[in-house]
Amino acid sequence: MKIWFDILTPKQLLFFEPMVKKLRKNNRVMCTSRKYREVTKLAQIRHFSIKVIGKHGGGKTSEKLNASLERMKQLSTIIEGFSPDLTVSFCSPEASRIAFGLGVNHVAFSDSPHATAVMRLSVPLVQKLLIPWIIPKKEFTKYGIAEKNIISYRAIDAASIIQRKISSKGKLPFSEKKKNILIRVEEDQAAYSSKSKVIPIIRNIVKEFNSENILVLGRYHSQIQKLNQLFGNKIKVLKMSYDGKLLLSKSDVFIGSGGTMTAESALLGVPTISYNAIPNFIEEYLVKKNLIKRKTNPNEIVSTIHRFFAFSDKNHKRRVKDTLKTMKDPYQTLTKTIKSISKL
Repeated sequence: MKIWFDILTPKQLLFFEPMVKKLRKNNRVMCTSRKYREVTKLAQIRHFSIKVIGKHGGGKTSEKLNASLERMKQLSTIIEGFSPDLTVSFCSPEASRIAFGLGVNHVAFSDSPHATAVMRLSVPLVQKLLIPWIIPKKEFTKYGIAEKNIISYRAIDAASIIQRKISSKGKLPFSEKKKNILIRVEEDQAAYSSKSKVIPIIRNIVKEFNSENILVLGRYHSQIQKLNQLFGNKIKVLKMSYDGKLLLSKSDVFIGSGGTMTAESALLGVPTISYNAIPNFIEEYLVKKNLIKRKTNPNEIVSTIHRFFAFSDKNHKRRVKDTLKTMKDPYQTLTKTIKSISKL
């Protein structure tokens, strides 16, 4: 069987990586992406073969539209030549349109019903949609897919992602003599993004913890440039030049927007705070499990960091372990779905 994976974000690359490796044993697999620094850099770190076609559209809607149209134009020729039997994506709008246009069955994953634009452009065109069991199917049927075509798997995606071996590359920007506070800037070029919440949080952390090692992980050049202008040498601004798991393994506390890296941090047992920039079912589940502290007020975040540093939660690792025990490998659901879809 020939299978085409379209991989658009770092999270998707890490999620699909073990699946691609397994499927390549008995199938011909082609992986595509777009020009997007975080993905291409991570692919290099992970030694993951990927064909870059098109580019990320940036923050403006007109740029997103034109980049998507141009990418579809390039993909249509390449994918028609590859002639896949199956498409797999994380609800890639371009993959959805190309697969539909070429009559190729498309199995998609998603844990992000809040990404309205992406859902509307992809979900109606896929044959099967695979989702974490904690998300109600009605969150996706409203976008135009029948409930019978939605398949739940008992895992959150970060549980699969954290199983990977760490890829070590470059000197780590951490201190052994200080506490390491790692902050992840929120996504500000996604269609669902809103005004930044992280700048006031960083200001308070810098003011309160200036003797500690404060590291801020940016996403885009514009973010990194702005952070350097605002804070100078009071923080260390990082590009995604490292495996995120490696960064988290050396952190004493992680402050994230509530997305994948926040979930990954929580399931690795790192004291984790979510400032909930992107409210979602995964973050809500981990907050209820007491694996993440949700704090949106900068002063409350500072107080929570102080508590993390002062008191060790002896039961935290047990809660993480018990939670992970309930999870299953989504790859099993994918292979069953592939077998069922081949009979359609």
